[in-house]
Amino acid sequence: MAQKDKVGKPKRPNIFKRIGMFIKQVFDEIRKVVAPSGKELLSWSVAVFFFVLFLMIFVTALDFGLGKLVMLIFG
Repeated sequence: MAQKDKVGKPKRPNIFKRIGMFIKQVFDEIRKVVAPSGKELLSWSVAVFFFVLFLMIFVTALDFGLGKLVMLIFG
């Protein structure tokens, strides 16, 4: 792929070849992507919603509890 010059470093292809190679690789990877079915999309969306809801409740409870603890100690 890359040839070596006099010093021994590999010679890189010119910028346009590298850009073209990058775009080709991007399209090759996009072809591999599989879209989820409607059922999968709904189930994952519900799972993410409940996980975020759980984290919100957890952080709120932690904030409230630590706030009460600080007020009890210093308050």
